[in-house]
Amino acid sequence: MKKTTIILLLIVSVLGLTGCKKSNEPTLYVYNWGEYIDPDVIDLFEDETGIKVEYNEFATNEEMYPVIQTGSVKYDVVCPSDYMIQKMINEDMLAEINYDNVPNISNIDTTYLKSAEEFDPSNKYSVPYCWGTLGILYNKSMIDTEIDSWSALFDKDFIEKNGYAGDVLMIDSVRDAFGIALTYLGYSLNTTNESEIDEAKQLLKDQYDLVDAYVVDQVRDKMIGGDNPIGVIYSGEAIYTQRENPDLEYVVPKEGSNVWIDGWVIPKNAPNKEYAEKWINFMCDPEIALKNFEYITYSTPNKAARDLIQDDDIKNSTIAFPDASVLDRCTTFQYLGEDMENLYMEKWNGVKANQ
Repeated sequence: MKKTTIILLLIVSVLGLTGCKKSNEPTLYVYNWGEYIDPDVIDLFEDETGIKVEYNEFATNEEMYPVIQTGSVKYDVVCPSDYMIQKMINEDMLAEINYDNVPNISNIDTTYLKSAEEFDPSNKYSVPYCWGTLGILYNKSMIDTEIDSWSALFDKDFIEKNGYAGDVLMIDSVRDAFGIALTYLGYSLNTTNESEIDEAKQLLKDQYDLVDAYVVDQVRDKMIGGDNPIGVIYSGEAIYTQRENPDLEYVVPKEGSNVWIDGWVIPKNAPNKEYAEKWINFMCDPEIALKNFEYITYSTPNKAARDLIQDDDIKNSTIAFPDASVLDRCTTFQYLGEDMENLYMEKWNGVKANQ
């Protein structure tokens, strides 16, 4: 999930996209996370299909949602995360995929199709693109004790003893941050119990003075450069950071975590549904899925692509492809309804304002 872009770039891109709609050439409008595809794949799709791609990026699910919901720009294919896909299904925003036009769906491991049914029953509206876990990244040359618990982010005595008070890089994401706190406290990361949410908020508030910054993608460069000894990171980013700095260690804490799936969906108002299904089918081609995996380092649900991986270290990576003992303690986020979404956001804003 390489979620990096800036609002100005988004605005410029949207304006550019609006202008491009005057063209009569076959055009597919794609909306995806930042840095979440090998750019060569777009060129290959255009060469193979003769369809021009207008490609734009978003930084968070919450940034993407109103663009699709209002129809201010009519995209053909979008890549939200699990809980947002569920929300969009509930609000009748998505078109059912015609799998006669997506024969390469057969390359997707049934394990991930089954997991996707938690938010997309019968896999009617989405096709898994990438997946991964959320965990802790720490620098073994700066912290000389093994970390296996979320307590490494919250336990003030432990943190001060190991010398990184004020240096924690906490994730700037409402569901992820609360998911970590709730899981550490022994609650479901999908809880709707306000007293449990308040307890998690207090834990996050107590953490405030231990935190250097609330970040998402910035954790990557800060950890590679040794600016900070510990942070929260997505598994795909962890693979990249370890390539750049072998002192970095990634762990899914023993209390559990989030396992997420991002998938391709087609908005109901998509002007070019047929092109969108060509795109999804192309993304499920083993060679294309492999190119994307090697470029973005996020785990592929494409079994045929995984079989093509030549590097044994990557093929057998416990970060990219954790075993059942890790996944069994991980949970997928669920859409909790608009009222609960607003409640979580209100609590999160209070945490970041230290109120």
